[in-house]
Amino acid sequence: MPDSCIALTNLSGQVYVRRVPVPLPPGGTGTPVLVTSRSFSSGDLDLRAELEAAGCAVRSGPPDHDLAQLAPLLADTVCWVAGTGPVTAAHLDAAPHLRLVARYGVGVDAVDLAAAAGRDVLVTNTPGANTEAVADLALALTLAALRDVVPGDRGVRAGTPKVTRGRELGSLTVGVVGFGRIGRGVARRLSGFGSRVLAYDPYVAPGSVPEVELLDLPDLVAQCDVLTLHAPGEEVLVDEALLGRFRPGAVLVNTARAALVDEPAVAAALREGRLARYAADVLAADGPDAPLLADDLVALTTFTAHAGAHTVGAVDGMGRGAVDAVLDVLAGRTPAHLVSPKGSS
Repeated sequence: MPDSCIALTNLSGQVYVRRVPVPLPPGGTGTPVLVTSRSFSSGDLDLRAELEAAGCAVRSGPPDHDLAQLAPLLADTVCWVAGTGPVTAAHLDAAPHLRLVARYGVGVDAVDLAAAAGRDVLVTNTPGANTEAVADLALALTLAALRDVVPGDRGVRAGTPKVTRGRELGSLTVGVVGFGRIGRGVARRLSGFGSRVLAYDPYVAPGSVPEVELLDLPDLVAQCDVLTLHAPGEEVLVDEALLGRFRPGAVLVNTARAALVDEPAVAAALREGRLARYAADVLAADGPDAPLLADDLVALTTFTAHAGAHTVGAVDGMGRGAVDAVLDVLAGRTPAHLVSPKGSS
């Protein structure tokens, strides 16, 4: 099997080289490529056909990455187009021929990057592919919460229409938590409404984004009528202490990660009137005992089913990036958007 030298850059900016075996189609049956994303090749681009035309044998696996179901598929997989499920050391151990995990999306929190690096498995993602889609949904949820769109629809259908007094987005101060691609996309949209936009992002240097004022999170919250979350990671940001700093009647929007929010604390704040509305595309708890799905909070909450990246454009963009990474690795080229563990060298 021939080798290819891949130049990698870690998160500290260091460049290093790894020699990666280039897989060849075994016995003419096609290079095994596993796909575990629900929406892969469901847009306008027939990306599955493109992989097959390139000599790949494309197989589908469970999107939750259940190891018992995936293990037989991983046994000979060379490239894996992975969805949002976990990619653990155990998954990688079950895939001795694996050369690439092409993450279908941006976040790589669920991928054990150190384990991948230790096994000479490349990891890529598709930054920017779903930026506009998620920013659109964040704005849609904000407007729905401010104007009680969903309760209004329910009332009309039930024959009990009720008009509530909403607020105009252009008259409000909106805080954007996480000022990366999506956060900046939201800020651009808000500028069209005339909203005052503030931002919090510990990784963005003050003064580097003149279009918004950067503040510490507690100061930001104290000045905002709407707070929209676009931060990475799994650390709780909106807890009981921070909720205590919200303006009366504030609206909280979360299209990022459920873990950023203490859901029982948010439910309590809604019941007590300290928070006016909560709108989200993510939920940590979704069963009958989920704190935010309680019957008494129906009129105060709006949810979508993790649909932020589900537009034709985003699906095509994420799929295009993942397929390009697969084809690059199979051809011995360096794929774009390599992700490596922090501190690797």
